[in-house]
Amino acid sequence: MARPIILGVVGDSGAGKTTLTRGLLRVLGDEHVSRLNIDDYHRLDRRQRAEAGVSPLHPAANHVDILTQDLLHLRRGEAVLKPVYDHRDGTLAAPVYLRPTRFLLVEGLLGFHTETLRSTQDVRIFLAPHEGLRRAWKVKRDCTLRGYTTDEVLRELDLREADAEHFIRPQQAAADIVVSFCPDPGGDPARLGADVILRDTLEHPDLSALIEGDRGPTLARRENDLLLRIPGDVHPEHAAELEEAVWEHMTFASHLRVHRLGEFTVGTDLRRSASLAVVQVIVLFHLVHARAALASGQAPSVRLAPRAPTGADSALHA
Repeated sequence: MARPIILGVVGDSGAGKTTLTRGLLRVLGDEHVSRLNIDDYHRLDRRQRAEAGVSPLHPAANHVDILTQDLLHLRRGEAVLKPVYDHRDGTLAAPVYLRPTRFLLVEGLLGFHTETLRSTQDVRIFLAPHEGLRRAWKVKRDCTLRGYTTDEVLRELDLREADAEHFIRPQQAAADIVVSFCPDPGGDPARLGADVILRDTLEHPDLSALIEGDRGPTLARRENDLLLRIPGDVHPEHAAELEEAVWEHMTFASHLRVHRLGEFTVGTDLRRSASLAVVQVIVLFHLVHARAALASGQAPSVRLAPRAPTGADSALHA
């Protein structure tokens, strides 16, 4: 089979990586998407990390070398036997086979940590939400799904801060798109604002004709990127026009419009964020265009072919 188009999504714990990719998965279809969670490459389980005093954000606590080899195999269309980390109890489970399909969604903490890892990915997204928002998301998720207490989550966040500053945030420089969600002052989780940096490493859809001043979205050209700002109180009709403008650049993929983007859950309630929908449709634009280019024998993006891994790509050398 042809190699998959690989999307890399990196961000600190609780940054919204799974929320972003879940919407893309719904649109592209389970049968066409494989997922790889970089957390599965933890070298130590939760108990061992606590005993060693190391956080999962540190490269030495992860099998970065095995992750690199697996991504190189997957990019060539080859199946891998990958490790599994069980977030429910923090243990290392039995490995499973992962077979690449048309698209491979890779999400985690260290996806852009080395040059080889970066070079395997066709589209690279970094999520950098407002820190207060990220902490709130992480507390809710870890207490609900991962068996932590609120105090444990907050204490862990403080212990991880040095590693986040040293290893996670610098990866933002390697992204094609950087998304910073910000909270609604009134506390409405669906009214997220977003600053979206669209770097010149990819050719983005032209949205300039739809950008308005005042309280609507704005688009500013900077030296090496565009800054798209979507306020949390953007009018639904204007947000829909932004989405439509991107879809118009994907007429060959109109069959994908059977599912709405921007949907997420808060507890058991289904919500929709206009800014999340716009971000997802921009990412979708790049994925389907890369796939179409690959199918026609063209290079899917400006990415260079992956280089062979070196010792610097091993977690032991990080």
